[in-house]
Amino acid sequence: MTENEAPEGYIDIEYVVEPNYAGWRLERYLGQKIRRLPRERILGIIQRGLLCEERLKPSSLVYPGLIFRIRRRVSDEPETPTELPFLFQDDWLLVIDKPAGLPIHPSARYQNGTLVTLLRERFGEDFAEPAHRLDRETSGLVVCGRTTESCRVLGGLFLSRDVHKEYLAICEGHPPEDTFAVDAPIAEGTELIRIAVRIDAVEGKESRTRFEVLQRFTRDGEPFALLRCYPETGRQHQIRIHLREAGYPLVGDKMYGPDPGYFDRFSKHCLEPEAWVRLRLPRHALHAARISFPHPGTGQRVTFDAPLPADLEDFIAGQLRP
Repeated sequence: MTENEAPEGYIDIEYVVEPNYAGWRLERYLGQKIRRLPRERILGIIQRGLLCEERLKPSSLVYPGLIFRIRRRVSDEPETPTELPFLFQDDWLLVIDKPAGLPIHPSARYQNGTLVTLLRERFGEDFAEPAHRLDRETSGLVVCGRTTESCRVLGGLFLSRDVHKEYLAICEGHPPEDTFAVDAPIAEGTELIRIAVRIDAVEGKESRTRFEVLQRFTRDGEPFALLRCYPETGRQHQIRIHLREAGYPLVGDKMYGPDPGYFDRFSKHCLEPEAWVRLRLPRHALHAARISFPHPGTGQRVTFDAPLPADLEDFIAGQLRP
């Protein structure tokens, strides 16, 4: 074992600071990346010492390209999908139709079964880094940069809102209007539930989502609708919390769905069978269906589409049972 190699029974989780986090305090950056942990745990991790060439404090300001690692004990990891459907690939871009259940980046719970890990196994030393986030349970399009330059350009595009995104979602209820919008400011979670965002007119940031009803249907006597969602801002969990705010929560959403206690019990592996029946799907019914942006190499606008996956198609057809 080399000096910097993790001892048996431990694993090192590496973080590389992205351009959009430049100037953040280290404690805030880690709080964003490990949202399940309270601030006291974050401070403890930093104070015990991160593995980094620089000396870092909670107040240290991070910068693009800063690399550090957190060493933790290895624990049993849930299984995740291993197949990656590639929709497009060139010298600049890689576009993937991510399956539901696959997290993007390593975390305390998922160290090996992540998109980043699969990309490194597939491409080795060749560069392929996700340019944006997608929740673990959300399926659909993920754009990756193939070079440091393409990642820089893509990061700027996402920050400037020059990326057009559309999602497909299945919600509970029948919205009466064929089109509607939700304008509701979104704020970060509380100390108790950091991972969940909240609607807050005072502390929240401007957030807007437009919705189009594509289909209304009934299943087991209950009303549902297939929606096309157009997020005009890019806040964490924006579509999910905006649908809850409108009164039409996502099917299968344990965090913003019918019972606020579902997510806590799910995280502790003690969500009761009747709750799973109420959720109706083992994952939330959200799919990143279309993305359009200027190609980082040519500047020409490119558009990619990913069809609704089989589990959501089956739910609409009434074939899938929880």
